This record gives sequence, structure tokens and C-alpha cells, in this order.
Amino acid sequence: MAGSTGVMEDNMYEFFRGQVAAIAPDCVVIDVNGVGYRLLVANPYSFHVGEDTLVYAQLIIRENEQSLYGFNDQEQKRLFNLLLSVTGIGPKSALAILANVDTQGLAQAISANDVAFLTRFPGIGKKTAAQIILDLQGKIDQHLDLFTPEVADSAAPASAKLADALAALTALGFTEREVKKIEPKLVKEQLDDTDAYLRAGLKLLTKH
Repeated sequence: MAGSTGVMEDNMYEFFRGQVAAIAPDCVVIDVNGVGYRLLVANPYSFHVGEDTLVYAQLIIRENEQSLYGFNDQEQKRLFNLLLSVTGIGPKSALAILANVDTQGLAQAISANDVAFLTRFPGIGKKTAAQIILDLQGKIDQHLDLFTPEVADSAAPASAKLADALAALTALGFTEREVKKIEPKLVKEQLDDTDAYLRAGLKLLTKH
């Protein structure tokens, strides 16, 4: 059982190796020998339809729901489970934190007791931020590399890439008002792919 969230972790699945069949703002579908597994992930647009991939997995069981969560590597999965061990952190909040590109900043915020940084994430109030610091100080390496290299999805028009990124930010728990507020700044960026727009959006939403 993780914290007091009523969430039970089950390591029935270690990873899935297959082809990316579909991408949505909050998940990817991996085709493993004809069986489609839906995995909730922090950044679905780091994946690309049709590519072969290996996704580390964690099964989360609640009273009325079983959900699979996916991760780029074992370190990202380890951090997810560390976050779930904190009282008040559920899977959705943990994914929102994982989606933040500045992992060193996260580790430094925890080390420096920086409550303000942590409360930038959706669903994280001051009490929960303080609990994260209390529980995870000394447990997170400041040099974790939790993200795979970006691959440009240059075939999609810029407007579609941005729209997908905005939908992904909403799926992570940021409000539509927050997302709409940063949209003009992202439009000016003229970035190459959805992943880049999502990362830029996260920087804007979580900056001091």
C-alpha cells in the first residue's frame, strides 16, 4: 500500500516490448503480439505510432479500478514508486511530477526544502509538498536521467503538435485556464514536435 491513497502496487508486469499502436494525451497503447496494452504515461508524445519500444510497467490496483502505468526506463519507474510512497501522492500527481523535464531541479527542490517549487505541480498543496520533502530527502539522485532522447514528429503540422501538447498538459492535471494562459507563449516558440511543446509548457507552468 502506498501512503494513505488507497492505492495498491502490484509488480505483476515488469515491462512490455512491442509496437506503439496508438497515442492519446494521457496514454499509449502497446501492441504485444496482437494484444493491446493501455499504459498511462507521463509524456505520451515521447513515443511514436509504429515504432518498436520497450516500456517498463507498474500495475496499480484500486477498489474499482486496475490501471497500468508506463515508464521510459527503470529509474523513472523507481521515482514513480518513491512518489507513491509519500502520503497524499496519487498516481496522477506522480505522473505530473515525472513529466517535468527539470529532474535536477526537482531533486534540488527537495534537498533545499523548496515547497514553492513543488506546489507548482497539479494536486500538490503545501502540506503534500512538505511531506514529499520529509519523505524523499536523500532518496533521489540529483543526476537522474529519466527521459529518452526526443524524436521529432515533423510530419504533423505545428498547430496539431501544439494542440496535442496542450491536451497532454490538461491530462496531467493542469487546469484549462492555466494551459490557455501559456498557449500564446508556446505559439511563439515554433517548436519541432509535440514532445518539445509539452516540455516547454511544463517549464512555463512549473517555473518560479
